[in-house]
Amino acid sequence: MTSPRTTGTAPRSALTRARVLESAVALADRDGLGALTMRSLARELGIEAMSLYHHVANKEDLLDGVVDVVAAEIQDAVGRLEPLADDAPRSSWKPAMRRQILTARSVLLRHPWASTVLETRKSFSLHVVRYFDSLIGLMRRGGFSYDLVHHAMHALGSRALGFSQELFEPDGATAGSAPGGGAKEGADDAATAMLMQMADQVPHMVEMLAAVSHDDADPTLGWCDDQTEFEFGLDIILDGLDRLAERERH
Repeated sequence: MTSPRTTGTAPRSALTRARVLESAVALADRDGLGALTMRSLARELGIEAMSLYHHVANKEDLLDGVVDVVAAEIQDAVGRLEPLADDAPRSSWKPAMRRQILTARSVLLRHPWASTVLETRKSFSLHVVRYFDSLIGLMRRGGFSYDLVHHAMHALGSRALGFSQELFEPDGATAGSAPGGGAKEGADDAATAMLMQMADQVPHMVEMLAAVSHDDADPTLGWCDDQTEFEFGLDIILDGLDRLAERERH
C-alpha cells in the first residue's frame, strides 16, 4: 500500500469520514473540482480506492459531504459576526444581512469550486438550512411578514449563499474548474470572439462588451460573478426588500 503523503493525512486505520472530506476539500481547492475523483482522493490519502467506501458511499455522497464541510465553515464564519443587539432598530436587518451574505461569499472565494457543487445537490445540509434560518430571523427582526420573507428568499436565490448563478457560462469559465483562473480568462476571450462573429445580429450585446469590462483583480466565482457585480445585484435586492418591508408596516 502506498504510504500517506506528508499532508497531515493518516493511515487507513486512523481515517474517519471527517478526515476524508477535509482531504477532498483540500484537493479541490488545490487542483480544481475536476480533479476530485474517488481514485485521486484515495491517492491523496495514500490508500486503496476501495477503502474510501468505508467512509463515503459513492461520488454523490462525497460531494454531499464536501458541501457540508464548506457550509459548516460558512456557518462558523457567520457565527463569529457580532449579533444584533436586542434594542437594535428594525432598519439594522439590512446591513446585518448584507454582512452575513458577504461573509458567506468570502468563504466561497476560498473554495471557488463549491458554488458549482451547491447548485447540484438534491439533499439538504443541516448547516445550509440553519444558515438560511438565520437570514429569515434577520428579516423577521426587520418587520418582514413570512409572505415577504418567502418572496425575498426566491428573489435572492443563490445570492443568499454568496454566489450568483450565471445566465451564460462558456465552457471552462467556472471558477473552480482549474487553479489560477486561466480557464476563466480563456473562456471569456472565446465567448467574446464568438459574439463578435455575430455582431450584425446582436449589435447591442457587442456594444455593451466593448463599453464595459470586469476588473481582473476583483475576486470572482464565475464568468461574470465578480465581487462588484455580486454586490451590485445584492444591494438592489436588499434595497427593494427594505422598501417593501416599510410598505408592509404602514
